[in-house]
Amino acid sequence: MSTAADSARLGKPIRGPSAMSGDPKRFAALTLHLAAMEFKLRFFGSALGYLWQLVRPLLLFGVLYVVFTHFVRLNEGVSYFPAVLLSGIVLYTFFSDATSLAVTSVVDRENLVRKIQFPRLVVPLSVIGTGLFNLAANLLAVVVFILATGVNPRVTWLLAIPLVAVLILFAVGIASLLSALYPRFRDLRPIWEVVTQILFYASPILYAIEVVPDRTFQKLIMLNPIGAVLQEFRHVVIDPTAPSAADAAGSTALLLVPAAIVLGTLVLGLWVFAREAPRIAEEL
Repeated sequence: MSTAADSARLGKPIRGPSAMSGDPKRFAALTLHLAAMEFKLRFFGSALGYLWQLVRPLLLFGVLYVVFTHFVRLNEGVSYFPAVLLSGIVLYTFFSDATSLAVTSVVDRENLVRKIQFPRLVVPLSVIGTGLFNLAANLLAVVVFILATGVNPRVTWLLAIPLVAVLILFAVGIASLLSALYPRFRDLRPIWEVVTQILFYASPILYAIEVVPDRTFQKLIMLNPIGAVLQEFRHVVIDPTAPSAADAAGSTALLLVPAAIVLGTLVLGLWVFAREAPRIAEEL
């Protein structure tokens, strides 16, 4: 008799598929496989292939650069502003696209979730993985652009790695939380679309933090984890004379707030997904 039948006969609760159970190597392999497959399928049949993924942030950069250097000159006098703008767009596009696609990822893969026994957390994490493939290629273009604008390579460029890692962890937390709740609360998708728009303008992408006239607003912007990451990225990669995230926040201690937001979101997201995973198929 099967294990499920034995459990039912003995009056034991039958546990549904979990979020992360099983061999960690199998978990990582499944995540990588789904991410790579999604990355390939996204450009299947396209003549330009991946170039479309690169063209999108470049087009947005071009439009915003013209607007904010010729019509709305908020950043006049800011060193290496084109590089700051492009890097901010690329990093934010990764976060926005990855989390937005992850919201509906479980529902979009309903047939997979219903029929196959596997750790459910693979689904949203594979979406993040696909976004990482795009980010890695886009960052190469950013590096070339930064060098072309006259920025000299420095050892502090290595600090960009932990900064991007913080952004990834924040995206994982958001993706886990929203993808677990979306099967029951379908309003989350339009709500998150509005939130990502707010976060875009609440981060120093279109403007340099020093052009914000009120110090209180500068500190509030640094409480946003994305804003803190982008500002520190600018400081360590593009312009060492630009204010660091700690300078913009007013103190290093205040950066504990965005750090706590990232950690809290990650823990909450993984906990909620683990709780909802056994019931996800029932909600679809």
